[in-house]
Amino acid sequence: MKIGFFDSGIGGLSLVGYARTKLPDADFIFYADTDNVPYGTKTKEEITALSDKAASFLISKGAEAIVIACNTATSAAAPYLRNKYNIPIIGIEPAVKPAVKIPGHKRILVIATPFTVKEKKLHDLVDRVDIEHRVDMLPTPELVKFAEHGEFESDKVKEYLEDCFKELDKEDYCAVVCGCTHFIHFKKVFLDIFGPNIAVLDGGKGTVNNLCRHIKGEGYQVNKEQSGKTSYYRSGREITDKDTLEFYKMVIKHAAE
Repeated sequence: MKIGFFDSGIGGLSLVGYARTKLPDADFIFYADTDNVPYGTKTKEEITALSDKAASFLISKGAEAIVIACNTATSAAAPYLRNKYNIPIIGIEPAVKPAVKIPGHKRILVIATPFTVKEKKLHDLVDRVDIEHRVDMLPTPELVKFAEHGEFESDKVKEYLEDCFKELDKEDYCAVVCGCTHFIHFKKVFLDIFGPNIAVLDGGKGTVNNLCRHIKGEGYQVNKEQSGKTSYYRSGREITDKDTLEFYKMVIKHAAE
């Protein structure tokens, strides 16, 4: 089986890495729309058009299911894509539901792109599950740019995040929810700023588990004796150079740490 993943950039690679552990025999096609990263500062119409282009490309390469490995694209385009294409389209959402289940009354910080923070989808999710009104939302747009350059734990990253969080009382928080697939790469910095007891959550594993339920419900049987292959594309151009492939492998490994 061929499964397509797309994101504005490298963030979605964290889902590819986890999916490989769950579906070792599947073939994956990963589309990073690096010509147009970031998505989070674009309009809904622009994001939908770019997402449609990515989905169409993945289907042309034989994808039988697609994972929107991008919170911003899910918010903007998932209903449109599901209506247009007759294959499973699996979106991602910030892990707010598991966060609000953390015992106690401390607050929960959801960080995301500017588009995701202002979009109705996230607000509807919070309104639905945040019974005790513990959730705060904050845009952190520069993190995508840092991630795209593989800059995850530098002094510049820490200075940027400390500035973003300067108005917060860090001791009031029990969890940071990553509302963008790029953001899990900054887990160590979140722990430095908020302390070692902060929970850092994202929706990647839940999304992959949802993918598995969908395809197994349609009769797909995992064959653990076979190994699938993964092909990578940048806005439709196949990645073949060794340096970029090694960078992508590093990103997948970093997300799993």
